[in-house]
Amino acid sequence: MPGAIHAEGLVKTFGDVRALDGVDLDVPEGTVLGLLGPNGAGKTTAVRVLTTLLRPDSGRAVVAGVDVLKKPNDVRRSIGLSGQFAAVDEYLTGRENLRMVGQLYQMSARDAKARAGVLLERFNLADAADRPAKTYSGGMRRRLDLAAALVVSPPVMFMDEPTTGLDPRNRQQLWDVIEDLVAGGTTLLLTTQYLEEADHLAHDICVIDHGKVIARGTSDQLKARTGGERVEVVVHRPDEIDPARSVLTTLGKGEVAVAQLSRKLTVPVSGGAKLLAEIIRELDGRGVEIDDIALRRPTLDDVFLSLTGHAAETPDDAEGGPGDARKERARGPRSKEDTP
Repeated sequence: MPGAIHAEGLVKTFGDVRALDGVDLDVPEGTVLGLLGPNGAGKTTAVRVLTTLLRPDSGRAVVAGVDVLKKPNDVRRSIGLSGQFAAVDEYLTGRENLRMVGQLYQMSARDAKARAGVLLERFNLADAADRPAKTYSGGMRRRLDLAAALVVSPPVMFMDEPTTGLDPRNRQQLWDVIEDLVAGGTTLLLTTQYLEEADHLAHDICVIDHGKVIARGTSDQLKARTGGERVEVVVHRPDEIDPARSVLTTLGKGEVAVAQLSRKLTVPVSGGAKLLAEIIRELDGRGVEIDDIALRRPTLDDVFLSLTGHAAETPDDAEGGPGDARKERARGPRSKEDTP
């Protein structure tokens, strides 16, 4: 049975650029899918198609059980969207922004006011609630935009680079909000360039590059594809590098990499903590003094580098535009179907 978000063979071109090239996605209800990829890979284009802001050239998509192309208004009633850029009205106060969104979704004035108050507290904006949004810092505008996406408590959420511009404390706060939403049954598609964010939040991860899904699986499954664990050893003196290399060559599972300047040796291994203890005994037996030793598992950064050929980039995906989410919110639900 298809998930709360389901896409088959999505294709979207812009001139000679094939932004989406047959993308398939499936997100089970009540889970988080992390969509990773370098800048320009197609992540934002996929989000815009799934949220009815773009019409694909081919393929089909279903969100919350509704066909995106056939009934876009019904899709909009079931989703929340936070785009890459804060889509708030700078001349309204924070409270007025949230009340306006609620009333666009046909909430009563009383309910919209109450919901705005709850969200302002939740995102630490209560003290600035009655100031115009143009006086907010970038991080405050980002939090207000995220709050606006949650006014109607939608069953399906799309967050495109949601924590860009947030400091570590506010990023952690948003992670807590996301975890609470998912625990309550919300389904979330999350695009991010912060790989630790996907590692922390996502049940499953899709890596997209040049408009195609090139890998998918859980964080652990993707990490396993990069070659497993490795041991890193830092010896105390340069003359201890060679005997340490001999030990790691014997007990490791591949070539020993040596950084002469930092006196660090790295080798792929299998066997976990038990092997680590054995390496320590062998080094001690040969009189090798160590400053540091650690068993490392692959990170999502390693996965990203292995799959795409380069590290993740600074969040600045150029696929979307700052007006998309604002325009869509301003339209609100309407009685007649229209086409995206």
